[in-house]
Amino acid sequence: MSTQPVRDADVCVVGLGPTGRALAHRAMRAGLDVVAVDPRPERLWPPTFSCWVDELPGWLPESAIAQRIEAPVVWTTAARRIERPYCVLSKQGLYDALSLEDATVLAGRAATVGAHRVELNDGTVITAGAVFDTRGLPSPGARRTASAHGIFVDAERAAPMVGDGEGLLLDWRDENGAGPDEPPSFLYAVPLGDGTVIFEETSLGLRGGMPQHELRRRTLNRLAAHGIRLRGDEPTEAAHYPLDQPPPKHGAREAIPFGSRGGMMHPCTGYSVADSLALVDTAIEALRAGEDPVAALWPWQARLVYWMRMRGVYGLGRLTTEQSIAMFDAFFTASPRRQRALLSRHDDYAPLGAVLFMTVARTWPFRWRYDLVGWTNRNRWVGYDYAAPDSGLRPSSRSSTSR
Repeated sequence: MSTQPVRDADVCVVGLGPTGRALAHRAMRAGLDVVAVDPRPERLWPPTFSCWVDELPGWLPESAIAQRIEAPVVWTTAARRIERPYCVLSKQGLYDALSLEDATVLAGRAATVGAHRVELNDGTVITAGAVFDTRGLPSPGARRTASAHGIFVDAERAAPMVGDGEGLLLDWRDENGAGPDEPPSFLYAVPLGDGTVIFEETSLGLRGGMPQHELRRRTLNRLAAHGIRLRGDEPTEAAHYPLDQPPPKHGAREAIPFGSRGGMMHPCTGYSVADSLALVDTAIEALRAGEDPVAALWPWQARLVYWMRMRGVYGLGRLTTEQSIAMFDAFFTASPRRQRALLSRHDDYAPLGAVLFMTVARTWPFRWRYDLVGWTNRNRWVGYDYAAPDSGLRPSSRSSTSR
């Protein structure tokens, strides 16, 4: 195949997950000439995507939502309803809403990705005024990690624990079989709008994460505690990705990283899709104005927010289960604005600083605050030796996931 450019586009987007597809879609809608590249551009994304409803951009239609949960529940020492609507996104609905009918879509894998030039493995070359790299993140290694193992259960079987329109965002009840001297994890369980409920044991902030066999064991223990019996052939999904990807530097002469690759992975929650969807227009508007998209996406306020959130994930990754419960108990007494500053807002630094300080100050006993800020037990779970997997706990299938 010729190595001459396929075309000289305004924008080239490499990677067509939800973030990349949204970026290409909005650039196309803004009248820009778009080339999008992905090895399997027609594939419907395997992961489950969820977010707070108010995080979604106004241009996204209701058809992108598969399940709405008006007031999800957090379990710490008791159940606490969060009066903020939450949703699970419809993969097909989101895909259809991000149509690329007027863009050039190439099925191929990028061999090199530069600031204005992309070469595919087959020799095809694309040149563009701006290149966005939205391919996601590699395996985390020993980085601060989000790990989860989810089991999809028929809604009827799941009803004793999660009913229609209900959801458990953080379930810290003592039901997963983990001892007090083991790394902590919590349950995330929401209906998906397709007749199933996902039960997903989740670990956040541990260096290198928690292995799948341990997370599966804990998930099964929780289900058993509520009398939920599985058929044995339920599909599963797995998550294992870094939480500490920093924002890109100003003025770097390279492709613009966007989405989780561009620092939009929330360090404390593992969510990235909604924030990325909300910021695509910021990037596109900067391009159309002849400005630097990185500067528009990452002003000092947003970089400060990222820095403060990283302090939070460092603390979270060294707590025990008991300390985690105390910390979340303290956090969820904060005002809605302060909660949202940590959970959602891209650049609302003042209430974020206040809620981080307040959370530490209200975590009790007093000595546990030293662990939160890293004065003690700084590397508590580093190198923890998990038990060998039980062959009877192996999942039937796996896929990566991102919220």
